[in-house]
Amino acid sequence: MAAVETRECETEGCHSEAKLQCPTCIKLGIQGSYFCSQECFKGSWATHKLLHKKAKEDKTNDEEKNCVEKEVNTDPWPGYRYTGKLRPYYPLTPMRLVPSNIQRPDYADHPLAAEVGLLAGMSESEQTMKGTSQIKILNAEEIEGMRVVCKLAREVLDIAAMMVKPGVTTEEIDHAVHLACTARNCYPSPLNYYNFPKSCCTSVNEVICHGIPDRRHLQEGDILNIDITVYHNGYHGDLNETFFVGEVDEGAKRLVQTTYECLMQAIDSVKPGIRYRELGNIIQKHAQANGFSVVRSYCGHGIHKLFHTAPNVPHYAKNKAVGVMKPGHVFTIEPMICEGGWQDETWPDGWTAVTRDGKRSAQFEHTLLVTETGCEILTRRLEDNGRAHFLSQM
Repeated sequence: MAAVETRECETEGCHSEAKLQCPTCIKLGIQGSYFCSQECFKGSWATHKLLHKKAKEDKTNDEEKNCVEKEVNTDPWPGYRYTGKLRPYYPLTPMRLVPSNIQRPDYADHPLAAEVGLLAGMSESEQTMKGTSQIKILNAEEIEGMRVVCKLAREVLDIAAMMVKPGVTTEEIDHAVHLACTARNCYPSPLNYYNFPKSCCTSVNEVICHGIPDRRHLQEGDILNIDITVYHNGYHGDLNETFFVGEVDEGAKRLVQTTYECLMQAIDSVKPGIRYRELGNIIQKHAQANGFSVVRSYCGHGIHKLFHTAPNVPHYAKNKAVGVMKPGHVFTIEPMICEGGWQDETWPDGWTAVTRDGKRSAQFEHTLLVTETGCEILTRRLEDNGRAHFLSQM
């Protein structure tokens, strides 16, 4: 053992002067580890050696992390023409596991997918309902199931929101979302849905929707949409919000605020007898009045035991959506509003939808229940009835 300046012996119950330090601790950079004698050191060995094990494990983890960081490829698709400044950071981390005790949707990990003619990640139950315009009316038990899952989804999004700041990666946010889901006995609905590789969607700046979390560090001035869906006790709950990363410019504030207003004005009109196609007229009118455009390729949707089902809810004017709202209908409204044109394209990953002109896009979403007199915002913040949001950042 090495001789050092005087310290008190770290052996439990021994308060003698200590001038010896464990040589392995010195080598590993562990602070402390002072003993008065070889006898005390040997007597503490059973517990003391655990410090060495932990330090070696931490060192290995750091080395693996550094190795992975060196492998990051900021251009996984050579020759692809990006529409804006955002770039993906590859490789992605492996798809995370969900504890076996947590109930899964049918697309999560179908053990006989190939044998029954399914693609990996395909929802057999959704495929069965594909093409139908019939809108399910939920009974009291089903409505309560939706209330529970939507409350859990809200809790998960609020956890993700607390992480948004410059320097954090969307991969780190996804990890937190995954842990928050499993801690609530929920399956993160996006995970393996038609092979989506992560537990939530994170869409930055010109990404309209379906951004894949990766190792890119959020930057001051970014806007970030986090889209959360969780599956609990047979039901899905879905919501998203757009957040400011640090200080943002006035254009970003106006875009995000207008997008939120588009959602809430549409929600204010929800009640029995209203045609689903009318929502797009309300949203586009407000967006255009503020100089913005409305994405047409993606829409709101019915949701309950199925992640996506009837009705389709377009957000643009003069659409041809089928259906009239009735008590017991549950669906999402999730307008995507753009600074420039509404046209989109998709990155080669098959998921990340971006504006064709590279300008920014924002989105907000709630899951709604049509009641006898209006609607209930199932994914609202309980303390404020769903109306407080990003404005606290402004």
